Amino acid sequence: MHSAALYLIPVTLGDTPIDRVLPTYNSTVISGISYFIVENVRTARRFLKKTNPEINIDALTFYTLNRHTRPEEVSDYLAPLAAGFSVGIISEAGCPAIADPGADVVAIAQRSGYKVVPLVGPSSILMSLMASGFNGQSFAFHGYLPIDSGERARMLKTLEHRIYAEHETQIFIETPYRNNRIVEDFIKMCNPQTKLCIAMNITCEDEYIRTLTLKEWSKEKPDLNKKPSIFLLYK
Repeated sequence: MHSAALYLIPVTLGDTPIDRVLPTYNSTVISGISYFIVENVRTARRFLKKTNPEINIDALTFYTLNRHTRPEEVSDYLAPLAAGFSVGIISEAGCPAIADPGADVVAIAQRSGYKVVPLVGPSSILMSLMASGFNGQSFAFHGYLPIDSGERARMLKTLEHRIYAEHETQIFIETPYRNNRIVEDFIKMCNPQTKLCIAMNITCEDEYIRTLTLKEWSKEKPDLNKKPSIFLLYK
């Protein structure tokens, strides 16, 4: 029997088989939880059923967490912890609270003195950094670049300076249907000798991870449209 805690439950990236990326221990923990904070109830239910086909989905309680969730609702979601019941956070992909709204829930749990337990699972950000050949000692994840082209160019110039001055790897994501555009922007706005690693569909059957200079990428552009990707820049 596990003591009551807020468990951060990673999920697969895409349709990767669960046993390839998630430890059996995670299933053991999940089977002891009845309350889940999720981004999407339908996909969370599907994930839980894949993790444990014997689970009684209808006996579980789901709380929805998205950009419309009010802070006072989030505090209510943690009420089971006060009563001695564990709560799980399930992301849509990868690890909760990393580029994910779950961080707000964790912050409240920490302030309230509840135990927080991160479970092992795939992080596309860390896995792409591992495979890039770039500096894994000093790196920064920025999420999305500004949409406005002027702001985007200014930010890229600032971050590219950090690559050369501080030897810091710069990591980005983009809305999947704008992936091809961000590669074009890197090529247009950055030094041709700056290196770009494109990591697409990590852990999936069509996983693609390649590092080239921007000059080389200008001659060889993969089609990344609507495919989950991570972009890393370094020297």
